[in-house]
Amino acid sequence: MNLFARIREDIQTVFAKDPAARNLIEVLTYPGLHALWAHRIAHFLWTHRCKTLARLISQISRFFTQIEIHPGATIGRRFFMDHGAGIVIGETAVIGDDVLLYHHVTLGGTSLVKAKRHPTIGNNVLIGMGAAILGPITIGDNCRIGANAVVNKDIPPNCTVVGIPGRIVRRDGARVDDPGTPNVMDNTINRVDPQDITIRELRQRIELLEQHNEKLEELIRRLEAHEGLHHAWEREQARSRLTTGTAGGCATPCDATVAAESKSPDLPADMDMDYCI
Repeated sequence: MNLFARIREDIQTVFAKDPAARNLIEVLTYPGLHALWAHRIAHFLWTHRCKTLARLISQISRFFTQIEIHPGATIGRRFFMDHGAGIVIGETAVIGDDVLLYHHVTLGGTSLVKAKRHPTIGNNVLIGMGAAILGPITIGDNCRIGANAVVNKDIPPNCTVVGIPGRIVRRDGARVDDPGTPNVMDNTINRVDPQDITIRELRQRIELLEQHNEKLEELIRRLEAHEGLHHAWEREQARSRLTTGTAGGCATPCDATVAAESKSPDLPADMDMDYCI
């Protein structure tokens, strides 16, 4: 296929896979197209031993489109990156035909060995926003990878994968319920919160502390009430002593003064009256 036929096919792919595409001028502004065309040039140079120039072109494309595609990656026909920002495609990645990627998808490696370390994506695969396909694994044809899924093992064709780590939930159109498959940390699927036990224990401890707090408050109220009764009893005893001393006569010169103070409402509750008896 010649250059112009490939460009025409890429534009038609955008119209086929993006309902928001309305006219040619809009499509020509898509960063996904710019990154794809820049990659085709860079990949040609990479395979013809002009690797430094290929890397330069890929970095310039990354600067303008926010899409990083290593010039060594192999990409098939009718490939489309919707929105595109944040997509990363590694050096040894291989992408088949009719593949659709959404923004922030990563086709990354898990090894430092200079060998095949990035995934191979089959034909007619859709990879949702934020998904990470890691390692030299193979994603079969007609697969669907859910948003934010992390896949690090081979996936057979015609499967739907979701969760962290990725779990097959549909195969050949039928739902899969495999008890041996690792659980996905997704409450919608498992209906289980991974932190549920910890949260339940914290709630029990809070309830226990609240009960202790209520008991302490009740004890404080009782102590305050007891102190109030004690002070009232002391004042009553003081008044009784004053009354007794006035009636029987006081031998000290302070009788008149004490008698006057006994009638005053400002008499201190803890005043010692033994000295005038």
